[in-house]
Amino acid sequence: MSLTAPSTDPGAPRFRVRPPANWINDPNGPFRWRDRYHLFYQHNPAAPVHANVHWGHVSSADLVEWEHHPIALTPTPGGPDEAGCWSGCVVDDDGVPTAVYTGVDRHHVGLGAICLARAVVPQDETLTDWKPLPTPAVAGPPADLDVVMFRDPFVFGSGGHRWALVGAGHADGTPSVLLYDCDDLTDWRFAGVLLDGDDPVAADAFGDKAVGWECPQLYATRGGDWVLVLSLWDGDPCSTGYLTGRLQPYGEGGLRFSPRAGGRLDHGRDFYAPAVLQEPDRALLWGWSWEAREQGEIDRAGWAGVLTAPRVVDVHPDGTPRVVPAPELALLRAAEPFVTEPGRHAPLPQAYDLTVTASGRTTVSLLRSASGAALTVVLDPDEGTVTLDRGDWPRTGPEGSAPIVVRAPAGEVRILVDGSLFELFVGDRATVTERVYRRPDDVPELVVSGGPGATVTGWELVPPTHD
Repeated sequence: MSLTAPSTDPGAPRFRVRPPANWINDPNGPFRWRDRYHLFYQHNPAAPVHANVHWGHVSSADLVEWEHHPIALTPTPGGPDEAGCWSGCVVDDDGVPTAVYTGVDRHHVGLGAICLARAVVPQDETLTDWKPLPTPAVAGPPADLDVVMFRDPFVFGSGGHRWALVGAGHADGTPSVLLYDCDDLTDWRFAGVLLDGDDPVAADAFGDKAVGWECPQLYATRGGDWVLVLSLWDGDPCSTGYLTGRLQPYGEGGLRFSPRAGGRLDHGRDFYAPAVLQEPDRALLWGWSWEAREQGEIDRAGWAGVLTAPRVVDVHPDGTPRVVPAPELALLRAAEPFVTEPGRHAPLPQAYDLTVTASGRTTVSLLRSASGAALTVVLDPDEGTVTLDRGDWPRTGPEGSAPIVVRAPAGEVRILVDGSLFELFVGDRATVTERVYRRPDDVPELVVSGGPGATVTGWELVPPTHD
């Protein structure tokens, strides 16, 4: 099955990764195997609610057309993952793809175990058959630490060794990332705390709201820095942050992360738990975008959640992230653009890829309500801001629907829309991920007004054609 089948729900994304029905949350284990990208995700196959967590599985040759595969990981009755197969990663362990994930048993007390499952290869080239190991690699956090949250392993290589990060929170409310030496995936050694919330750069970047750091991810940049991506948890998912810095030897055979800059990774309200794939020449990132509407609407639609478009991530010299859509996404563009002139009013399709450049204050209207209100993106190069105003399209949640102002060089914005998923890329400096649900009487129409010299190009997204 290529792409996700069209839905009668107008908010349903068609070109981004989501299961045909029911629940999806965190992306897990992006992995390259035999010239295909494999991507896993937390999935409830029975209902559009966050429960009964399995690992769903898709694969792609080009990051654009995704084939749905059978469920990869299923909770094992009586096993260490009986209450769910939660977040983790996939690594190549001597030629055997291996899932390293959080298992929760039936006595669930908030602390996960680090579990392993091996793909059955070479018989199974599509990675559809996985065999869980009966014993966890790590049963829980070190006994002498006051850890009350322990989950989401991420495995990486540095200095000729294999290491793992585990997200943690301590009884006193301090978040941290724990470090393990795992050259042997079945024999982990605790190597200390990589970083905690008392670090002054982290404290300045994130404040003291988070009591746990979930889904730690780490990628190397072309300039030699590392970027640590953290999902901030305050009892509920809060936001996603980054820290740029260096990995340095620490203590007896450990590492320490020394950050120099940090901040929000995405400025929207509907983005969390990103996962990173480190490739030889780039790093790719996917995030989870949750639903921002009432559960009754979700139940009627029969699905919940979607993964973002793949993003290429690096870092600028000042330590801020460089984030752009993966170039492969151009394969989804129709053969001809539907708009090339800023002065035109143009109807907008359900899914599109729009780029606007401006030398003066420019307003881009994307939706118009029956009352005449508009959903707008305002570029103001003189002020160095881009503002998303979707006030007439309220969203659920305590964050509300106030305008989002991003302070970044504002000469260009690329807007990717797929159903209800809106992804804004402010140059290569900032991203905003929001969910916006069209109502039956809304008018999806592009209107660009304001400063002279603006340029606009937009393509409808369509399934790729094959020669």
